[in-house]
Amino acid sequence: MDISKAFCPECHQPLKVGRMACPSCHLAVEGEFELSALGKLSPEDQVFVIAFVRHHGSLKKMESLFGISYPTVKNRLNAISAKLDKNFEAPSPNLEVLEQLSRGELTVAEALERITEHKEGEN
Repeated sequence: MDISKAFCPECHQPLKVGRMACPSCHLAVEGEFELSALGKLSPEDQVFVIAFVRHHGSLKKMESLFGISYPTVKNRLNAISAKLDKNFEAPSPNLEVLEQLSRGELTVAEALERITEHKEGEN
């Protein structure tokens, strides 16, 4: 069974891994295990990501390995990226400031000052 596409037949929610076992000594661990974002990708997408990482992100190498054009490589990477968990994206340092502003914890002037400080810290 392709675990990346395993859904409950009743409610259609994603299934979680419930048991892991060592094929050598047969030790088993049971519980509720979450798959990583990469583990949720299809096997084909996992192979593509592994090749991309192994070749240090070289789009030219991906073209030759998979026999596809540059735009196809880019489209495939964009599609895989869209499937990945959004938690991989680093939050903007200004996000917290904007949230504090929306909750009324900061004035507009204070928010602008903090955003300016963040920007100056990047340079």
